[in-house]
Amino acid sequence: MRPISGNIVILTGAGISKESGLSTFRDDDGIWATVRIEDVATPEAFQRDPEGVHEFYNARRQRLVGGGVLPNAAHQALARLERNWPEDVLVVTQNIDDLHERGGSENVLHMHGELLKVRCMACGEVEVWPDDLALDLVCKRCHVAGRLRPHVVWFGEMPFFMDAIERALSECTLFLSIGTSGNVYPAAGFVAGIERVGRAHTAELNMEPSQGASLFAEARYGSATEIVPAYVDELLSGRL
Repeated sequence: MRPISGNIVILTGAGISKESGLSTFRDDDGIWATVRIEDVATPEAFQRDPEGVHEFYNARRQRLVGGGVLPNAAHQALARLERNWPEDVLVVTQNIDDLHERGGSENVLHMHGELLKVRCMACGEVEVWPDDLALDLVCKRCHVAGRLRPHVVWFGEMPFFMDAIERALSECTLFLSIGTSGNVYPAAGFVAGIERVGRAHTAELNMEPSQGASLFAEARYGSATEIVPAYVDELLSGRL
């Protein structure tokens, strides 16, 4: 394989944040093992039980801002790659936490939204929101009460930034998938699209093979805090 150059796109999932103390979704002890998707992560759930949905996301928000959850060596390694790589490095994350940003990454697209933001369903305003949400709260822009929701993508909704993501994928020469299960589309289909075009090298860095593992040209398995910094070291030293 020739030394890698050009733009890099990195897809990250819950596995990169697990070692920071955040639960994954699809592990045996993950979030979806303890709560039903239909109860907390769909537009219908919010219509049916907005208080219950707010309670679920308030608990996750409190966990994220409580001081015990910090970016780990994998987040920091990707930030180091962005700072030192001569071309563009884009992190496309399925995660709604802010650990990439706190770890130093600046070029990040949250395709599934951000836990520390809210959106008004009346006027579309999006604002930073580190506190609890409740039905009686008022939008600061349109002053309508009861219309604020978590700024996250629920099942059945379209992910954010898809045009920009597809453009970046079409222009990259390296695609990395880190800490993803390969279960959730459209992100799970990114590698197949790249493989069809055949322009980019693809690598999966994961605890174990994802559902789409066979589509990647390269794979490395182990904890994110070990294999991601090592891979970044090889990239920056020209050994890949």
